[in-house]
Amino acid sequence: MAANPAVLSAEAHRRHRSGIREGSRVVDAVIILITAVICFITLYPMLYVLFMSLSSVEHVLAMDVYFYPKGFQLNSYRLICADNAMWKAYGNTLIYTASATVLQIVTCCLGAYPLTVSYLKGRKILTLFILIPMYFGGGMIPTYILVSKLGLYNTMWAIIIPSAVSIWNMILVRTYFAGLPDAMRESAFIDGANHFQVLFRIYLPLSKPILAVIAIYAIVGMWNSWFSAQIYLPNADLHPLQMYLQRVLVQQTVDLQKLTFQEYEEAVEKMFSAMQLKYSMIIFTTLPIIFSYPFFQKYFIKGIMVGSLKG
Repeated sequence: MAANPAVLSAEAHRRHRSGIREGSRVVDAVIILITAVICFITLYPMLYVLFMSLSSVEHVLAMDVYFYPKGFQLNSYRLICADNAMWKAYGNTLIYTASATVLQIVTCCLGAYPLTVSYLKGRKILTLFILIPMYFGGGMIPTYILVSKLGLYNTMWAIIIPSAVSIWNMILVRTYFAGLPDAMRESAFIDGANHFQVLFRIYLPLSKPILAVIAIYAIVGMWNSWFSAQIYLPNADLHPLQMYLQRVLVQQTVDLQKLTFQEYEEAVEKMFSAMQLKYSMIIFTTLPIIFSYPFFQKYFIKGIMVGSLKG
């Protein structure tokens, strides 16, 4: 027996009213347009630097490069790749970044797990004790004296050890651990597991989102760090990549009044080349961070929302 079309229409109308209403296409188009404009505004500065680094020196000096490279060339990148000092700084930065990332993940997990154990005596006092240094630091001079007295001055450990612990990241990991069901820990204890087995076999496999957040925070923070190196590392062989970039972008100056005419022409030519080289250095030092993000993107968005929702 065929169904009545009017009944079917009424039933469909009823379901449509009880469900989620479809949005307006005009509103969707406006939202997409606004999003596209925001993306363009966000990405264009980086694209502009990329176009300038790939353009010829004449067009860079004329500042007429806007939406595509003019006079395509890779000479500046060849100069960068041939610079041994740059590769030395690159290697130092990789050491600092890898060490800080691994140590922060280890210290955050080992420090956050006990704070989630409800029967730990003095847990609230310990949490308060950990939070105090996050808001009140000793200052630059006491820290400098401490680093010097420990024999860390002018060594790689002056950068690695102070960056091994992040209280903010530890609190994030603690919040994530606290959201995991206590029943899993209790059932593991019933099966004979200890705290280390619970942490490494149960909690850490379930905590990939927050670990990805900690990793990307540590990587970006150490990759962009230069101030600590400027204070504690007078030896240029230990400088990170950002210190090298700072010397290229800021300290590369020449007093033209003290040069002969021939030296003046050579200095001007080098300065013009240096202007174009700066754009290439920015791209060269930024690409590793840009390429590292997709490896963490799967867990990053979920982990970064820790503590923002309750339910």
